[in-house]
Amino acid sequence: MKKRFFLLLLLVTIISCKENKNSSFVKDSTNEAKIEALLSKMSLEEKIGQTNLRGMHSTESELPEKLITSVKKGNVGAFLNIMNLDYVDELQRIAVEESPNGIPLIFGRDVIHGFKTIFPIPLGLAATWDAQIVEKTSEIAAFEATSSGIRWTFAPMLDIARDSRWGRVAESPGEDPYLATVLGAAYIKGFQGDDLSNPYRMAASAKHYIGYGAAIGGRDYNTVNLSEPLLRNIYLPPFKAAVDAGAATVMSSFNEINGIPATGNEFLLKDVLRGELQFDGFVVSDWDSVTEMIAHGFASNEKHAAELAAKAGLDMEMNSEAYENHLKELIKEKKVSIEELNEFVRNILRIKFRLGLFENPYRNKEHTGNLYAESHLKEAKKAAIESMVLLKNKNSILPISEKTNVAIIGPLANAPHEQLGTWTFDGEKEHTNTPLAAYKKANTNYMFAKGLEYSRDTSNKGFQEAINIAKKSDVILFFGGEEAILSGEAHSRANMNLPGAQEELINELAKTGKPIVLVIMAGRPITFTNIIDKTAAVLMAWHPGTMGGEALYEVINGIKSPQGRLPVSWPKTAGQLPFFYNHKNTGRPADSTNYISMDKIPVAAWQSSLGNKSHYLDVGFTPHFPFGYGLSYTTFKYSDISLSKETINFNEDLEVKVSITNTGKKDGKEIAQLYIQDVVGSITRPVKELKRFEHVFLKSGETKEVTFIISAKDLEFVNHKLIKAAEEGSFNLWVGPNASQGLKTSFSLKK
Repeated sequence: MKKRFFLLLLLVTIISCKENKNSSFVKDSTNEAKIEALLSKMSLEEKIGQTNLRGMHSTESELPEKLITSVKKGNVGAFLNIMNLDYVDELQRIAVEESPNGIPLIFGRDVIHGFKTIFPIPLGLAATWDAQIVEKTSEIAAFEATSSGIRWTFAPMLDIARDSRWGRVAESPGEDPYLATVLGAAYIKGFQGDDLSNPYRMAASAKHYIGYGAAIGGRDYNTVNLSEPLLRNIYLPPFKAAVDAGAATVMSSFNEINGIPATGNEFLLKDVLRGELQFDGFVVSDWDSVTEMIAHGFASNEKHAAELAAKAGLDMEMNSEAYENHLKELIKEKKVSIEELNEFVRNILRIKFRLGLFENPYRNKEHTGNLYAESHLKEAKKAAIESMVLLKNKNSILPISEKTNVAIIGPLANAPHEQLGTWTFDGEKEHTNTPLAAYKKANTNYMFAKGLEYSRDTSNKGFQEAINIAKKSDVILFFGGEEAILSGEAHSRANMNLPGAQEELINELAKTGKPIVLVIMAGRPITFTNIIDKTAAVLMAWHPGTMGGEALYEVINGIKSPQGRLPVSWPKTAGQLPFFYNHKNTGRPADSTNYISMDKIPVAAWQSSLGNKSHYLDVGFTPHFPFGYGLSYTTFKYSDISLSKETINFNEDLEVKVSITNTGKKDGKEIAQLYIQDVVGSITRPVKELKRFEHVFLKSGETKEVTFIISAKDLEFVNHKLIKAAEEGSFNLWVGPNASQGLKTSFSLKK
């Protein structure tokens, strides 16, 4: 038997090597041979076992005997949320030493924006517009987490989010597909590195495939209706970038797309992901999303759900047990073929080989993870600083002097748990550096009063204390927003104002006449139209993570400058949502020349006198702050935009040059953004699309010329015939500080 096994292994290796002449594929060819040899020895039960992702309840004090037996039989492929290191070691030992074929387990965990050292939430990281920061923070997260035996993370989330009511906007890369592709690839590189077998790296999981961010009404788990061109032009590009970057796994989403749940969607999983994107890792369902197809009304029962998921090409089932309970019978009934199951197992084993688990299955007990290492905290503070977006700064009140008497007020001024944000299972509030702690450490002139106990607090019992210290101060620093639990999965909000009595407290503080600097910590844009006039400055800090306090102190006091730019459009009211900058024009586009606000409508006006354009009577047609927006402690001027040619053909590049001058008194960084509009297309095109951006550091008074290169490839889109191509015609081009401002020019594309 052993002789036959090695002969088969040799034969498959030879065949694989012949098919892959490029030497860079030799290692993979060897793995493919090992996979085929292993498959030939596995029983049907063991194969099904590889498709099972299991976990333990946090209340269980010891390993359940049933679980031990399942691992011994080879009936479990991977585990999630096993955080007892003794359990991790014992389960892996049983799998490797006692199961029939010694196939190692993968241990997974939601390591979303840090493990112990917590970085800004992903939407905050997206506000850095910096791939290097995203890559570095993911690398640190992987390094810390692998010390606990975790070799697989359920991140990054690459769902395009156009509706900030959706709780999971906090985990998203924002509303723009180009920015998401840049950051998505960086996440994969950070988590996985160049060699997935590196024991300090982990397999990433690009999620949620696909369209989850388009859930109707921003309600989590809801239905999604997308035309195929929209799906391919907006929602698919980040996943393609992740696959191209080598993503080991992909997670199917909860939602249905055009009537078919993603977990049972053969077209999306087989034709697009496997066929078009050439993904060769494995696809895991989201939690219970296989059996949730019953509630969707797509599957009649658990067995039917298993059949639908299997026929769609789902490799591994998270938590629910439809595969475990029914795949054997479905294969016997020939509703699912053994070859389909074999393909699932191949995909799973391929990642286990790439992770190096067959050679080094056990956790390195000498690997401490350097939890909260000084270098990790330094990166956390840097990420927090560069994620902060300055939205308002009347009369340049920020930065303030360290000699300024400040009143620190608000429910999030000293809320170490809330500051960490959503999806921080392993973050420890004891290690959180809050704004109050940072001011104490700096030994500056401050007074502190919460005013409200927590963000949703509706009691005004703490108001008077806050008002008293405000009267004695020069500046009020109000740290408000929303608690961590108010964003993330299943935490959608219809009203996005500051919760509780925060607006009421700000109104009372404004009566003191002291300037208010509003610092928002939240998992989404917070609408503050009611109180914006009561503030002198507004700084969006997102949920900034472990080092948010020191980062805020340094930004507020001018040691560092805020450098973030909005990765989502900031609405005036939730009633504008979904809102996104790259919308279509419509046949009656609104602009400043034709918009008439509700307050300007004459009494008894004739119905047709309003112009009938696409807008809201009460809030207009613009966001409160546009995509890409963010102020600095200095100012910048764009000038002298030029193109290398007025017309390019399909094989030529277009060189775009623009000069940027720091016109302020401080050094600073600008993020120059290039947008393009395809004026006329075979399907209507967005009013603007981000195509490039560049970080430009300028000393006070300095001018730099920035060059962008674009080509016909950047002008491609998927049309109504599902053909991806650029089309001849005229294009508008802008370079500027955000999606609403910039220098404009035009060019043409011709054959």
